[in-house]
Amino acid sequence: MLDRRRFTLALLAAPFLALTATPRRARAQDAGRARRLLIFSSPNGTIHRHWRPMGGENDFVFPEGSILEPLTPWRDRLLVIDGLNFLTGNNHEGGQAAMLTNGGGAGTPTRGASLDQFVARRIGAADRFASLEFGVLTDIWGANTQTRMSYSEAGQFVHPEASPQRAFDRMFGDLAGGPSGAARQRALRRSVLDASRTDLADLHRRVGRAEQLKLEAHLEALRGVEQSLFSELSCEAPQAPAALDKDRNDDFPALLDAQTRLAVSALACGMTHVASVQLSHTVSPVVFSWVGNAEGHHSLSHAADEQPELVGQFVLAERWVAERFGALLDLLNNTPDPDGGGSLLDSTLVLWTKEMGDSRAHVCESVPFVMAGAVPAPGRYLRFGGDSHARLLVSVCRLLGVDVETFGDPTTSVGGLAGVA
Repeated sequence: MLDRRRFTLALLAAPFLALTATPRRARAQDAGRARRLLIFSSPNGTIHRHWRPMGGENDFVFPEGSILEPLTPWRDRLLVIDGLNFLTGNNHEGGQAAMLTNGGGAGTPTRGASLDQFVARRIGAADRFASLEFGVLTDIWGANTQTRMSYSEAGQFVHPEASPQRAFDRMFGDLAGGPSGAARQRALRRSVLDASRTDLADLHRRVGRAEQLKLEAHLEALRGVEQSLFSELSCEAPQAPAALDKDRNDDFPALLDAQTRLAVSALACGMTHVASVQLSHTVSPVVFSWVGNAEGHHSLSHAADEQPELVGQFVLAERWVAERFGALLDLLNNTPDPDGGGSLLDSTLVLWTKEMGDSRAHVCESVPFVMAGAVPAPGRYLRFGGDSHARLLVSVCRLLGVDVETFGDPTTSVGGLAGVA
């Protein structure tokens, strides 16, 4: 049973900054705009000469044998973004921390929240889950700055669920006991929310007028969440994932497939508008044995040009990741939008992120990004000369209807990324 006090504190901990954000526009005004966010993250940077496309902004191609070549079928649905620098973090750990936050502290407009959490509070407040985080071999080194990419606020990790079975139970467990079991779960949640509302009302009487106004708005948002929590699912539960060891190296492909399918199911079922799939973590020791590699991914990411066999193994591993990103796009494209009018890919902004540029130099310069799905004027290769990646974070917010001027440390940049938003 949920602990009432902990549940109440969790509600109160939700940053009140969300109350001042630009609200989502009505669906009729959202035509052509991204309505969902799905982040796909893989670690250990890249080797640029094996990653970069050839050609110009509109006539680029993925060279044969290159890392992104498996995405050729999706070329016209992509924005390939090159030349962005992290200005608030460097090396492996600093890059992992800055990747989705741009180093924002508690005193910044985003209060240290990561992109997914910042957006979720603004477009997912009425969802059953404001966001869902899925991990693939993210737990073997515990929870620390190297292994976590999502933050609810400065220094507060949001932990990905690395077990597909547990993720499935969290998403669809209410259906396990049939209609009566689901009814009992809803009744339990209602009693917890009612108790929490009593505690919030008591707090309302003991604080000043400014805080009262914030609490009143917070209670109003809570009512929307309550409506979503107790509504019926808009889809049938998918088949439960097979039993997998969430920490077993050779289960990595099956774990990724299961987590990817659950993330898409969450979007298709209307459970959330924001999801993420995190592949391992920076300094990842995963061995891509299924493509024939015998060394860990992090070790291979530091292979010098004078070690062509090891460089080739790294490229092979990265091409496999690109294939899985393409499979994610295919799954989204073949899944109907629950709101109607196309596929999930048409309404979902998909962002492939990395935490470093050239991992061999341990720098977060020219960090590669790929955007897909609901993006403006796709089929472009955009190159920048060291602009702050905070501009990309701003652009993602804007594409999702969240109007911001900066993200994270406001001294690093103002405004969005030219040619994006």
